[in-house]
Amino acid sequence: MTENDTGLRARLIDVGVDLVAAEGVQALTLREIARRAGVSHGAPRRHFPTHLELLSAIARRGFADLGDRVRTTLANGGDPRAQVTELSRTYLEFALGNPGMYELMFRHDLLESGHLGLRGTSLPLFGVLADLVGRIRPGADAGRVAGALWANLHGIAQLWRWGSLQLATGSEDFAPVLETALAAHLGPREGR
Repeated sequence: MTENDTGLRARLIDVGVDLVAAEGVQALTLREIARRAGVSHGAPRRHFPTHLELLSAIARRGFADLGDRVRTTLANGGDPRAQVTELSRTYLEFALGNPGMYELMFRHDLLESGHLGLRGTSLPLFGVLADLVGRIRPGADAGRVAGALWANLHGIAQLWRWGSLQLATGSEDFAPVLETALAAHLGPREGR
């Protein structure tokens, strides 16, 4: 691949990242990405033979961003419970602040397709959560508990974005719901 080809490939992904942030997943058509990148509608096919491959490349950027945030969040260490709390908060803030990207990242067809190894990008993030859960609850099946917690976080993000949890709880802060979810999956905090 020449430098121009590499530059166009990156530009197409950049345009897709900007487009999903501004207009959501439904706006991510090959034609619209090409138009905004200033190339013919057939040009993206040179780098991404299928639409799924381009969407996967865009989603990979989202996983990279989330991974960077997770690493920053966990860089200071701390006890595993505090780390899971901060990791969960980071996850919810990412989901709520990037709803289009978040939706794209967890599309089953992209993860299942294997394009660009998205599972290989997403599973290590889940592994971090499972490891921390295992340190908090050593006798439990850490993968299952982490999976249930992740599903709960995903539900909180979705319901919060829709405004449903605010109506149901009468709160404008997701922290109490998050704390309740963490207690349900990890047990109560010591001293409580």
